Amino acid sequence: PLQTERGNTTIADSVVSKIAGIAAQEVDGIRMGSGASQTASNLLGSITGGSGGGSQTQGVSVEVGQEEAAVDLTLTAEYGKSVPQLAEAVRRNVSNRVESLVGLRVTEVNITVQNIFFPQQEQEQERQRQIEQQQREQQAQEQQRVQ
Repeated sequence: PLQTERGNTTIADSVVSKIAGIAAQEVDGIRMGSGASQTASNLLGSITGGSGGGSQTQGVSVEVGQEEAAVDLTLTAEYGKSVPQLAEAVRRNVSNRVESLVGLRVTEVNITVQNIFFPQQEQEQERQRQIEQQQREQQAQEQQRVQ
């Protein structure tokens, strides 16, 4: 319980957003955000060496009350998978995670499927990013040797 005789616990919207985003991505065949925002996030990650900024909360909006939360998600679904089945799996996982981790009852999980992705293209893009990263590292090492 979030309200007890010994005090109250408040859960920030950002905490629920992160949990919902991570829970949605745990469903096979789902990526957060639209394809364009994912590309930008991946690009940022390759430039900064990180994972692409706020990828867990990208495409997540929440309203958090004292005992309940409502979640809105914008997702990209894998081509060839049933969108209604993916959406139901996301709803179930997001609700379960939020309820078990922070004790808020999830009243609704609204889902917008904004785009589709092709796993083979993602694998090719990831391989290309790795090659480019290795090339940048080699160039940096060569520049250090010259100096």
